[in-house]
Amino acid sequence: MIAPISSRSPNSVTLRSPSQLRPLALAVHVLAAGIALTAPSVQAAEKTAQKENGSSLTLAPIAITETAARERNAVTEDTNSYTTEAARTATPLSMSLRETPQSVSVVTQQRIQDQDLHTILDVVNNTTGVSVNRYETSRAQFNARGFELNSLMIDGVPTIYEQPWSSGEIFSSLAMYDRVEVVRGANGLMTGAGDPSASINMVRKRANSAALKGSVELSAGTWDTYGVEADVSTALNEEGTIRARLVGETNEGDTWIDMNSNKRQTLYGTMDIDLTPDTTLWFGLSHQENKADSPMWGGLPVWYADGGRTNWSRSKTTSAKWSKWDTTYDTYFVNLDHQFANDWQMNLSYNRGQRTGDSSLLYLSGNPGRNGSAAISSFPATYKTETTQDDYAIRFNGPFSLLGREHELAFGYVDSKQKFDADSLDAQTGFEGVADFDAYSGNFAEPLWGPRTDYGYSETRQKGLYAATRLNVTDDLKVILGARASWYEKTSDDVFSEVSKVDVDHELTPYTGVVYDLTDNISAYASYTEIFLPQSVRDSSGQTLEPIVGESTEMGLKGEFFGGRLNTSAAIFQIKQDNLGQSTGVLIDPSNPVGGYAYDASEGATSKGFELEVSGELATDWNASVGYTQFTAEDAQGTDVNTLYPTKLLRTFTTYRLPGAFNKLTIGGGVNWQDSIYTYATNPAGNPEKIQQDAYALVNLMARYKITDNLSAQVNANNVTDEKYFDIFDAYGALTYGAPRSITASAKYRF
Repeated sequence: MIAPISSRSPNSVTLRSPSQLRPLALAVHVLAAGIALTAPSVQAAEKTAQKENGSSLTLAPIAITETAARERNAVTEDTNSYTTEAARTATPLSMSLRETPQSVSVVTQQRIQDQDLHTILDVVNNTTGVSVNRYETSRAQFNARGFELNSLMIDGVPTIYEQPWSSGEIFSSLAMYDRVEVVRGANGLMTGAGDPSASINMVRKRANSAALKGSVELSAGTWDTYGVEADVSTALNEEGTIRARLVGETNEGDTWIDMNSNKRQTLYGTMDIDLTPDTTLWFGLSHQENKADSPMWGGLPVWYADGGRTNWSRSKTTSAKWSKWDTTYDTYFVNLDHQFANDWQMNLSYNRGQRTGDSSLLYLSGNPGRNGSAAISSFPATYKTETTQDDYAIRFNGPFSLLGREHELAFGYVDSKQKFDADSLDAQTGFEGVADFDAYSGNFAEPLWGPRTDYGYSETRQKGLYAATRLNVTDDLKVILGARASWYEKTSDDVFSEVSKVDVDHELTPYTGVVYDLTDNISAYASYTEIFLPQSVRDSSGQTLEPIVGESTEMGLKGEFFGGRLNTSAAIFQIKQDNLGQSTGVLIDPSNPVGGYAYDASEGATSKGFELEVSGELATDWNASVGYTQFTAEDAQGTDVNTLYPTKLLRTFTTYRLPGAFNKLTIGGGVNWQDSIYTYATNPAGNPEKIQQDAYALVNLMARYKITDNLSAQVNANNVTDEKYFDIFDAYGALTYGAPRSITASAKYRF
């Protein structure tokens, strides 16, 4: 469903839904298949041992260790930490945050639990350097350092989505993820095409426990919201070489907006199988559903017809009682990790993702008259979308010796194919508008729908061959060099335009970083990274312009204290866009059949700023995450750009477990502050007028009490000062209010 995002009203996409098994049945089938697959090999090994020894023999258990754990353990669950030992989102090398010459934040499992974060939207709203412009209930724009972010990574695999269309990306559940890694700046080495903003990598939980363990959590909160989450891990054989994990979550309830309610369900199953002491096969699947009743499509009017500003209640809606926005996301994945005798490692992976969207929406626009003195217009539509993405990858990494010193090298190949399809059912009625919007409460008759029609499609193929090395020049000086060669093809079409084809051949993306250890705890670093973004506009000769290139330069200091339990960083950065196509206003040579206006490549926007961050354990039982970002973003003429994105951001959260007799109680809280955002839209008089949301702060609190060794109770209060604020849908002079004060209580039992 694409709410109107351009001046033309969007149409929805019809989905060709693949045949679906029930998610629980799928999970059981996968787990059963894994057992059936490995049982013969285990039995064969037992028989061989019996023959050799002439008697029954129980095989010695194979050591259960993840390949990644042999380097640095990046897993965050059960660490009670706000930081991690390693991350692999910036480069294919597994490096600590201090060793990585870019700004990296990690939202750990402990932070997810402490702040009661449920979706990737919650993470972005609470992470250093990234922010959200939520211009309606079901869609939002993520951004960082002045640029858009339109890709989410899962286990390092980029999943790019069509921003105008929503298939639940911003509501991706965190139940199946151990942590979320965020690398700010350009990251073309790992993602290929995109904007020079940030990379958000959601890392899946693994079946890494040979013992039966798990948890069950119940929650209830404001607006009659209720939730249940269960997470169980166990070994499936005595040796512990076959392990399984099953995670389930359901959450439903109303929102602060009239009629609007949501229901979210997630099921995730995965298995780890140690084929040998050096080889692990791990695979799984997930199923996520989001069902929204009476969602808003677009925002609330900023002006009355007389030019006066509106001041709506936060519960006011533009939706209808029949409106819906339902999405599903199914993933299937398989990985093979192997450790060679020389400490080199290999990873083979395949991922498949299928997203669907099914919406029936009402878009209200215009400037209403006070007390019904003037009507506003209506545009109903229904859309179905389907996106399928297949990703194949192979990676090798390990040490090598050169000039008497040991270094590290990683190289690999990735191949991604994505197909997107959108259909619509055009409304035959429902264009009569709303006469009195002040009194409107969702009573809008559902229109008659016409036959299903094709709205648009796209096919994208992206391939990349990459390599990166970390050279230990001296004990204190490390140099990271990398490059990626990318091939990109995209064909797209919709009802409003001609077929568009983009073909980028052998785009080279470099990566350079230097890290120097000033002391045992502090390092200085500098880096230069790039990313490219294909464009379909043409020059005066009819040739497609070269891709936009985003360049990031960054330098700063990083600290690692208390054995890695506390990480700090201070950075200054500059991001530039080059080759941005700008219209000349002159038609392409009429003799050229491509037609249209000619574009010239020019400098684009430049973002400059600094960032400070502290994450981890400040003292025993005292965790904290504090980050501050400040930048300016201007175009080549020095004019501010992307003013809907805050240029100053403060993200803080801390918890402390009380000492002595009160040590069963943990208290915490934080503040998320941002400076003002603004845009210009056309007011009822036909003139551009500034719409501004002033700077504001949201205060969040929590408390947890450990009732027994296994049972705890927790309370989270968000926006405790009940701050009223909004995000802006600038294309239509509309706004959407953020959530008022809310409270959630939960109880969690661990075993």
